[in-house]
Amino acid sequence: MEVYGVDFTSRPRAAKPITRLRCRLEGGVLRAQGLDELTDFDAFEAMLDKPGPWIAGLDFPFGLPRKFIERIRWPGSWAGYVEHAARLGKAGFRAALEDYRRNRPPGDKEHRRTTDIAAGSISPQKLYGTPVALMFFEGAPRLVRAGVTIPHMQDGDPDRIVVEAYPGALARKLIGRSSYKNDMRARQTPAQHEARRKLLEELTAGARRDDLGFAVVADQDLCDDPGGDALDALLCAVQAAWAWNHRAESYGAPEHVDPLEGWIVDPPATCRPRM
Repeated sequence: MEVYGVDFTSRPRAAKPITRLRCRLEGGVLRAQGLDELTDFDAFEAMLDKPGPWIAGLDFPFGLPRKFIERIRWPGSWAGYVEHAARLGKAGFRAALEDYRRNRPPGDKEHRRTTDIAAGSISPQKLYGTPVALMFFEGAPRLVRAGVTIPHMQDGDPDRIVVEAYPGALARKLIGRSSYKNDMRARQTPAQHEARRKLLEELTAGARRDDLGFAVVADQDLCDDPGGDALDALLCAVQAAWAWNHRAESYGAPEHVDPLEGWIVDPPATCRPRM
């Protein structure tokens, strides 16, 4: 099975592309085969349109919190509110989120989905810092238009499957909360490089095969990117491969998935940092 891991950005360009790692899952081995830099959304859309079979783990929030959708009275289906957000345009979408925040008390300005709480990810309403709201705005409408299958959310082409990945969730299970990346050159440290090396070692050393259900083979130079995009793409691919191996069990999703919010592929709970 062809497997993609995709580290996404809401503003792809040469300096900060969408990073895709192409892998192959076969014979109990997930093997990294090549890294691609997608410098514009045309290239990302071409990836989504590529005939399958393939599965991709994409690192951006596919959905928004139910509490937000219901309070703001957007359409009550995933595709409906995604298309509504797209019609607002980026400025209108940003204004809607900021207007929602404006007069609400602390703790009630940005919400997290059930899956965000479980995975330890931030609110997909967040516009600043890591602007995951803009990642949703740029990514989710393209999933609707591409007609891909999103388990529990969209019945599309069964040969083109996408799942929401979050590399931070798997990284924490492997090396704890050690910092392993930073996009700002001034904040990149040798300790982060060592954390990336340890993270890749945890994935490829073989000790995790029983946890994941497959071995991981990847070049050590994935550690060399101080921004962590290449390594995050590998983590996304691992999450996608794990979901594919559990496709007969609802792709490894929890028992109850809110189809309005979506869900993040969560790797095995047996993965824990080794002391």
